[in-house]
Amino acid sequence: MNFSFWETDSWFSNIDYCIVGSGITGLNCALKIRESEPEAKVLILEKGMLPEGASTKNAGFACFGSISEILDDLKTHSRQEVVQLCEKRKMGLELLRNNLGDDIIDYQEKGGYELFTEADKELYEECLLRIPEINDLLKEVFQGEVFEIAENKFGFKKIQPKLIFNKFEGQIDTGKMMSALVKKAIEKDIRILNCVEVRSFEQSTNGISVETSEFDLEVKKLIIATNGFASRLGIEEVKPARAQVLVTKPITDIPFKGTFHLDKGYYYFRNIGDRVLFGGGRNLDFKTEETDETGLTDLIQDKLKELLETCILPETDFEIQQSWSGIMGVGVQKKPIVKELSKNIYCGVRLGGMGIAIGSLVGKEIAELAIRS
Repeated sequence: MNFSFWETDSWFSNIDYCIVGSGITGLNCALKIRESEPEAKVLILEKGMLPEGASTKNAGFACFGSISEILDDLKTHSRQEVVQLCEKRKMGLELLRNNLGDDIIDYQEKGGYELFTEADKELYEECLLRIPEINDLLKEVFQGEVFEIAENKFGFKKIQPKLIFNKFEGQIDTGKMMSALVKKAIEKDIRILNCVEVRSFEQSTNGISVETSEFDLEVKKLIIATNGFASRLGIEEVKPARAQVLVTKPITDIPFKGTFHLDKGYYYFRNIGDRVLFGGGRNLDFKTEETDETGLTDLIQDKLKELLETCILPETDFEIQQSWSGIMGVGVQKKPIVKELSKNIYCGVRLGGMGIAIGSLVGKEIAELAIRS
């Protein structure tokens, strides 16, 4: 590109920290660096016009994991690992709320519910039976009982008689959250360049050479915070996972408020004011949804609409306003990857669909690692 001296000098020279990805992790990482190193030159490169992964495309759940999801995690993680995962999610949400304020992100703690379809009778009965065990497991993290049995007072149909309630869950407005983070970053003299995709990088005599879709530059330290797109940059432990979502037009007298989980967390819905947001369904076709390309499929969109009509809003007329998808980063393990990949190159990725809960914490941790290395 044809840059002037002024542009080169102000934007592309003597970069101390270059962060790939302007989502919740990347912005929190940049803000932590600025807090620790007020004079550092920090540049964020974002391949999209807006953050393209999941930071502005998620459902806005401030959650820790439904009981069926936690039981599922116990099959592949130790009890201590599951406790640590929930603890990190709690810490991450507290960090997010403290950094931005509940009013700014429209945080509402209305609680979260899990419901089970008629076909899920076995899982439903196991979850009811193991509530005391899981409450005991998480008691030290939450300083209280997390899960309890609740009545179906919302008019849901074709589900098991009881719901399981978690009083600690909340919801946020992720658009407001990201706007506040961007505003805070700009106020702290953190440079953000959009529509610039990082294609490769390598060690050089002066630090790290970074090739992008628009220009090349030299930086002292490189931090990868792209999560769902991490595999594009050679981080094979992270696989992309597309999540499809839809939202209704406003509904008169919406029958519920709060956050809701269905089918081990593969489906989720909530109110946004007087609208209903409903997402999930990648378990219908894992292979197709293991992609970092945004898009929609009839299979999943039709299933979401069917569940809305038959289970969630069975006696309520509604219209779909819009549908979209976001890209998460998942893997065999749910623990985030926060590490130095090679000299002066770091990553904070694999948020496992819990970016709202742990993105702030992962950003802080990867910043601290890069600063002290």
